[in-house]
Amino acid sequence: PAFVDGSYLRTFDVVLANPPYSIKAWDRDAFANDKWERNFLGTPPQSKADYAFIQHIIASINPNGGRATILLPHGVLTRLIEKEIREKLVDLDVLEAVISIGKNLFYNSPMEACIMVFNTKKSSDRLNKILFINATDLVVRKNGESYITNEQIKEITFLFNNYKNVMNRSAVIENSII
Repeated sequence: PAFVDGSYLRTFDVVLANPPYSIKAWDRDAFANDKWERNFLGTPPQSKADYAFIQHIIASINPNGGRATILLPHGVLTRLIEKEIREKLVDLDVLEAVISIGKNLFYNSPMEACIMVFNTKKSSDRLNKILFINATDLVVRKNGESYITNEQIKEITFLFNNYKNVMNRSAVIENSII
């Protein structure tokens, strides 16, 4: 890690991250024996380092109210090879929301992505729940570029802030069901 205080990993109130997608060239063995204990959910496969980044970021947020937002490939939500890590993540109850966003929003990747929102002190009405927002169709394509408009951003923000079920747009799911 780049930020340490002596023998402790520094923590932050807010972390925003866009780690490299599904890298294969990383030191899995070092992470498996991490002295900073960032592998608390398990060691990800050599072929996909996404959950190494996720665990590093969770370990780097203030345990007394830190928040993080991470942009990731959509595959982190469904790949079978990481199922046990995801189960432990859900049990940890720091994942507040998952926002699925549409294709072609990034120059270097046509794939769908997701935004994972973490909070170490979720409000009582959000405990043991995760909000899933489907924003995959909230993409405008113009002049060969794709983007999300200010109005669409406001819609996503409204859904996150209200944390309710909205037909075909958002669902609040109990962790026990996930």
